[in-house]
Amino acid sequence: MCVCVYSHNHKGSAPNNASSIFHNGFFQYNGSLPNGDRGRRKSRFALCKRPKANGVKPSTVHVACSPQAAKAISNKDQHSISYTLSRAQTVVVEYTHDSNTDMFQIGRSTESPIDFVVTDTVAGSQSNADTQSVQSTISRFACRILCQRTPPYTARIYAAGFDSSKNIFLGEKAAKWKTSDSQMDGLTTNGVLVMHPRNGFTQDSKPGVWREISVCGNVFTLRETRSAQQRGKMVETETQELVDGSLIDLCGATLLWRTAEGLSRTPTLKHLEALRQEINAARPQCPVGFNTLAFPSMRRKDTPDEKQPWVYLQCGHVHGYHNWGNHREEREGREGRHRECPMCRAKGPYVPLWLGCEAGFYVDAAPPTHAFNPCGHVCSEKTAAFWSQIPLPHGTHTFHAACPFCAQQLTGEQGYVRLIFQGPLD
Repeated sequence: MCVCVYSHNHKGSAPNNASSIFHNGFFQYNGSLPNGDRGRRKSRFALCKRPKANGVKPSTVHVACSPQAAKAISNKDQHSISYTLSRAQTVVVEYTHDSNTDMFQIGRSTESPIDFVVTDTVAGSQSNADTQSVQSTISRFACRILCQRTPPYTARIYAAGFDSSKNIFLGEKAAKWKTSDSQMDGLTTNGVLVMHPRNGFTQDSKPGVWREISVCGNVFTLRETRSAQQRGKMVETETQELVDGSLIDLCGATLLWRTAEGLSRTPTLKHLEALRQEINAARPQCPVGFNTLAFPSMRRKDTPDEKQPWVYLQCGHVHGYHNWGNHREEREGREGRHRECPMCRAKGPYVPLWLGCEAGFYVDAAPPTHAFNPCGHVCSEKTAAFWSQIPLPHGTHTFHAACPFCAQQLTGEQGYVRLIFQGPLD
């Protein structure tokens, strides 16, 4: 998943607590891409006020294949959206410069109009190679966000982005229609979905309702299927304005929008590191081997070491790695399915614990006391409870809760478990 923040400063630099924000592909990479954050491919991005406004707004409407319409499409200095109604009829809407807004575009394309390049999320994948064999469902020019350059710095999202020729084309098969005020609007193939949490992005947050955003920024209920030609019902009481904690789904990647104000209330990486050191300072021990356990530094979050804490997800008892309860099928190379906890005899998955390193996903600054099931990513109780309730789009037709740090679908009764540490015996 990706985190995004719009900075309200004037120098174009991200606020210190933003650490650059929007995630490449779903929350998936736990704070950084496997090969490092590079250029427009990052695990998170910061949207900052541009030196010069580049926003656009609708202007003239041309019907059919008039010379004016053809000129608008071919003019690379002119933004336009083309709605193909039939082979014989196309409506072209010209867009003109808007000095009051900054425009940021997101999509799979690596062409220059895309500010933030996103890739498909494959649950549990650790490299870009894991995603290359998967047919992408993310649009090359998925969506655009327009941010006001003056207070209150409102950010609005729209489906589809302008290509290298500054055009958006909605083909004959795309869902499109004429509005009540004789304007045009439409939906992209797999759509852009948005969900605003109730009570903001705080420890009291609750899931909102998923909606679809149109090319012109109108809000609709979801279509019967993701790519159906029949649009949902328009929701006139809601807008496309992004709020702290808004989730944006691009059908293959889910992004988390965080405001600069919201991030100022979340824990920093420095705070998470202090919590890690506090846990380690308590010297938790393995109740079987009696060896001291320690969470590795957040830079080393991929390969377990000898002091790595492990957990039985059925009961939450934390151990070091050992072979107790290692049934025959695990000894034969299928390790990690079910093990018997030596403390309570509960049988379930036995996995290493990893600290959740993306601070933007935390709803509070409480200690990391709970782990997601089945991946073992650790965070605060209220953060675990929040994400376990969020139905995230999966594929083109289903929803399920997932770990924000690795995108694995949550399992078990709650989707997470309280960790039970044993302190030192001395």
